[in-house]
Amino acid sequence: MNASVTYMGLNRTVLVEDDASSLLDISLDNQIPHMHECGGYGRCTTCRVRIVEGSQNLSRRNRAEQEMAQSRNWDPTIRLACQTYLKGNVSLQRLIWSMGEVNQLQKELAPEGKAEERSIAILFCDLRNFTSLSSANLNFDLAFMLNKFYTALGEPILMNNGIIYQYVGDEIVGVFGTTGGNREKNCTDAIRAALGMQFALSRLNKMELEDFKVELKSGIGINFGKAYVGHLGHPTHRQFSVIGDPVNVASRIQEQTKVHNARILISESVLKGIREQDVEIARSFKTLLSGKENICNLFEVLGFKEMDMKLELQASLHQLLEDQERFASLFYEKLFQTAPSVRALFKRDMTEQGRLLTHMLGGLVYSMSRPDYFHSGLKNLGINHQKYGVKPEHYPIVKTVLISTIQEVLGEEEDGNSKVLSAWSEALNVVLEAMKPLPE
Repeated sequence: MNASVTYMGLNRTVLVEDDASSLLDISLDNQIPHMHECGGYGRCTTCRVRIVEGSQNLSRRNRAEQEMAQSRNWDPTIRLACQTYLKGNVSLQRLIWSMGEVNQLQKELAPEGKAEERSIAILFCDLRNFTSLSSANLNFDLAFMLNKFYTALGEPILMNNGIIYQYVGDEIVGVFGTTGGNREKNCTDAIRAALGMQFALSRLNKMELEDFKVELKSGIGINFGKAYVGHLGHPTHRQFSVIGDPVNVASRIQEQTKVHNARILISESVLKGIREQDVEIARSFKTLLSGKENICNLFEVLGFKEMDMKLELQASLHQLLEDQERFASLFYEKLFQTAPSVRALFKRDMTEQGRLLTHMLGGLVYSMSRPDYFHSGLKNLGINHQKYGVKPEHYPIVKTVLISTIQEVLGEEEDGNSKVLSAWSEALNVVLEAMKPLPE
C-alpha cells in the first residue's frame, strides 16, 4: 500500500506503506504528538480526529468505536485514531491538543435534555478586591489580568480530573466526579486543586503581574454532595449544567473565607470524605450560612501533612516546561553525554523528538489523576519504546538524566525544590517500572 496522511494545521504530509498501522500509530511513528491517554486501546476518546478528506479510504468503525460515537453523538467525520486504519489518502485534524482539554470531554457524558443525580465535589474560587482592581486599571489591562488568573487557576482543576464548570465575573467554579469516582478521590482531588490554585496564584503575582503593582488573592470554598448534572436549556441551546443545594452551599462556604480570613474552607461533608489524618486542619468554625436554617461546620485547610507527590509535580510543571525547547535540549545533551551509545536510537529530527518528550511529561502529570488510563498508557508507551530499541538497562539512565535536567531548570536550591525533586524521583520510579517489558 502507498498512501499518505495530511495533518491539517501542521501543513505536513507523511507517506504510509504499512496497512497494519492505525492512524494513531502513524502519528507516533512520525514523531507527531497525538493524545492517547489510555495508550491506544480504545478506552478513551483523546486520540479522536476529524477527517477532512478521504473518509472513504478508512476502515469502518468497529463495535467499540461505534458504541463510543453513539454515546457522544459524533458525526461521521470524527474517528477514533487508535481504531481506524488507512486504505488510501486522507487529510485530518487532531481534535485534542492538550491534556487540559481532556477533562472537559467529561461534559459529553452528561445526559441531554434532562439531569441525573451524581455525587460530586464542588469548588468555588473567588478573586479578592475585584472592584478596586476594576476602578484602578484600564479595561484592557483588567481583561489581561483576568485571563491570566483564569488560566493559572484553572489548570489545577483540570490536572485533578475536574471540570471548569463556569466563570462568574471574578469567580471560577470547578466540579469533580461528574463521571464517577469514589467520594474520597473526588474530595481529595478538589482539595489538591485548591492547594494548587494557591501555588499558581503566588507564582502569578511574583512573575507575570509584578509590573501591575498588584497582589491578587483568592478564597476557596469546597463542598460535597449529590447534585443534578446534565445538558439543560432550550432545545436549540442546551448547556452543561450542575444544579442543586450542594452547589449553593459551596458558594456560601466561599463567602465565609472573607469572614474568617481563610484561604481554603471545606464543609464537614468533604472532611468526612477524606482521610483526615492526611490533611492539616488549622481552625474549625460553626456558622450559619446564608439561606440555611441549620448550623454548618467549616474547616480551614492549610495543606497535606506529608508530601503529596501529585501536588508537587503539578506545582512544578509550569516552571519546568515554560521553555519546552530548552528543557528537551538540555535533557538530550545530558543523555548523550552520559550514554553516548543511545544516540544511535534517535534517527529523526531532534526538535520533533523534543516536542514528544515534553508532550509526554505533561501528559504523565495530568494522567496521574485518572488511574484507570494511567497504567495502560504507560504500558503502551513502553511497548513503543521497545520498538525503537530501548532496553530495560536504559531506564535508570533516563531517570538520572531527567532528575538532573529538572534540578538544573529549577535553578539553585530553594525552599520546596527538595520536595519537588523527591516527588519527581518517586513518580519516575512508578512510570519507568510500568514501562518495562514483562519477563518472558
